[in-house]
Amino acid sequence: MDISIVVPSYNEDESLPHLAEWIDRVMKEHGFTYEVIIVDDGSKDKTWQVTEKLHADNPCYRGVKFRRNYGKSAALNTGFAAAQGDVVITMDADLQDSPDEIPELFHMIKDESYDLVSGWKKKRYDSKLAKNIPSKFFNWTTRRMSGIHLHDFNCGLKAYRRDVVKSIEVYGEMHRFIPVIAKWAGFGKIGEKVVQHRKREFGVTKFGMSRFINGYLDLMSIMFMSKFGKQPMHFFGAVGTVSGLFGFVSLLVVIILRLSGRIALTKSVWFYLSMLFLVLGVMLFLAGFIGELVCRNSTTRNQYLIEKEL
Repeated sequence: MDISIVVPSYNEDESLPHLAEWIDRVMKEHGFTYEVIIVDDGSKDKTWQVTEKLHADNPCYRGVKFRRNYGKSAALNTGFAAAQGDVVITMDADLQDSPDEIPELFHMIKDESYDLVSGWKKKRYDSKLAKNIPSKFFNWTTRRMSGIHLHDFNCGLKAYRRDVVKSIEVYGEMHRFIPVIAKWAGFGKIGEKVVQHRKREFGVTKFGMSRFINGYLDLMSIMFMSKFGKQPMHFFGAVGTVSGLFGFVSLLVVIILRLSGRIALTKSVWFYLSMLFLVLGVMLFLAGFIGELVCRNSTTRNQYLIEKEL
């Protein structure tokens, strides 16, 4: 099969029939073999009934229905697990992503050997105050921290080589950072394509301003896990050692000054700061030690992604 299209959907019963008609036309024009996996993320409208009808009319359409709303990351992860195509395309169900972009995304993966191609909505129709300006700042920060030079990390329109989606796990609200997760997993050829951004025709946006706050917290989690996930002592031990040494040396200096009669021990702020850094250093070192024990007893401690094997 050439293409799997994963479509996370939440209250999109009006958009889905139009999106399906558009996808079918593009697939037939280019002769692709394909499947469309619609993941109903606990919708309250008739999204699932629409999905059932699409499946009845065309067996290329498959559906997964969540009992409740788990979020876009859960929908994508479930779709990735079910995908069978050589190239996996993700797109939103709200008609703001154009299926006409799919053929070129497909060829960038197959012919130019990209692992992942992310869409870039260079011209947007969102509110500048609510989405546009915060998105630019968010993308700039992510570029600086991850070293991946994409303009739009959060674009829902992306293309993946099948190996990529089968090797990564997306949870929480990590869907914004799939390129970062893919790079961490060893898929380094990540490209970008300018794509059309269309105005929403039906319904309302499902994302609020809280996604930017959560996004930064998720980014910090990913950056930490990518560097220290299997060796937490390298982080906590290093910081704890520096803090402990600083506290010990400071405390030693304070004691010497006290013995020479230059300061009163209990009235010196340096005494309390020295004790604070010393205790903090010991606690951080112990946190790293406990983290190492957890990692060594984890069932995934020796699970590594293997690209080829003879």
